[in-house]
Amino acid sequence: MKRVAILISGGGSNMVALAESMVGDHPARPVLVLSNDPQAGGLKKAAAMGIPTAAVDHRPFGKDRAAFEAELLKPLLAAEPDIVCLAGFMRVLTPDFVARFEGRMLNIHPSLLPKYPGLHTHRRAIDAGDAEAGCTVHEVTSVLDSGPILGQARVPVRPGDTAEMLAARVLEQEHKLYPAVLRRYAAGDRTPVYLP
Repeated sequence: MKRVAILISGGGSNMVALAESMVGDHPARPVLVLSNDPQAGGLKKAAAMGIPTAAVDHRPFGKDRAAFEAELLKPLLAAEPDIVCLAGFMRVLTPDFVARFEGRMLNIHPSLLPKYPGLHTHRRAIDAGDAEAGCTVHEVTSVLDSGPILGQARVPVRPGDTAEMLAARVLEQEHKLYPAVLRRYAAGDRTPVYLP
């Protein structure tokens, strides 16, 4: 059984989708939900689901990412995860941190990578006149949003869409895609998952 740690920064809706999927014959189980914000709503949700939680507030560390990550590693390594899932974790991780979990760290990004790495993806898709948007699950590498793609789901961009409207529809697909990829990945299969 694979041990999964999930890193969040906010409400944790993708974390909940992942945790709810890890039951029955699923080859993995959640062992930790970790946040950079002690007030993140997802921590309460995880605790209510019986998942151990921890938080390391990034703010006291200022721009010292290495010091923040050293503290973040303490609860993370103590949980002995086989797989680390970033699920709305809004801190850029250093290459040294990523290297520790290379080949076993996943992230979900709200665009059809390689399009629109970084932030404001929905606004950028609308501004570009794209006919579709979506989300991507990928392996995390030291280059932001550029690791091997493990799955994608597509969402049409509708006339009159705002970034918020598009984001809500993409999020629904994220909640389907990420669990599907994790199940396959935890079973040792890295074949990408494509949802229509």
